[in-house]
Amino acid sequence: MTYWDAVLLGILQGLTEFLPVSSSGHLVLTQAILGVKEPGVSFELLVHLGTLLAVLVYFRQRIFQLVISIFRNDMKTERRILGYLIIGTIPAGLAGLLLNDLFEEAFSSPMFTSAMLIATGFILLSTRFVKQLNKAVRLPSAIVMGIGQAIAILPGISRSGSTIASGLLLGVKPEEAAEFSFLLAIPAILGAVVLKSNELLALDSSLVPQYLLGTILAFVFGLLAVIILMRIIRQGRFAVFAYYCFAAGAFGLYLFW
Repeated sequence: MTYWDAVLLGILQGLTEFLPVSSSGHLVLTQAILGVKEPGVSFELLVHLGTLLAVLVYFRQRIFQLVISIFRNDMKTERRILGYLIIGTIPAGLAGLLLNDLFEEAFSSPMFTSAMLIATGFILLSTRFVKQLNKAVRLPSAIVMGIGQAIAILPGISRSGSTIASGLLLGVKPEEAAEFSFLLAIPAILGAVVLKSNELLALDSSLVPQYLLGTILAFVFGLLAVIILMRIIRQGRFAVFAYYCFAAGAFGLYLFW
């Protein structure tokens, strides 16, 4: 892996992990179009840790509240949200464990990925036609958002896009839907890292500088992506990303048809 590869993939992972445009889809298309080599499992794990750290930093106060709610009886709302996060994580966990081989095969197809990017565009666009009800996250919405996260294991389907859109379609307040989506990403990313953590033992020591660079860039641009998306959510412009997904998907289909 070159330094250029590390820079490109680190920035790409950081921005697209949380913006609703599919990090996996961009990775597939970038490798196919620019000829960037598969970065390897160790690098993927480390840049995922970089983006995970970005969420932990941005939502540090909220996470602290959720954790201490376990030990305090006067924080029933936070404890309930913590329970919803656990339940919402189950669908993606089952999908990853039971259908991992199928998803890995799908990752190798730029055509399939491009089609799923267009599907993501329609998912995002659908939120423009829903009346904002400003509901809180409840058990049904947590389950549906969890299913949205499970579906997003497919390359080209955005995790943040499908989870936030699911919440908005059920009338959840936009900021709460976005927050729940980001918090839902923590066990999902951490679980993926833990499942393949043994790969870090095979890390090539000669590539440590490149890996470190990619991880730092994934953290910095991941944090930037969270800030940008939360601002756009507050402005009610979440669906604007649909047009980018349509363009990226159509471009991919044009190249690989």
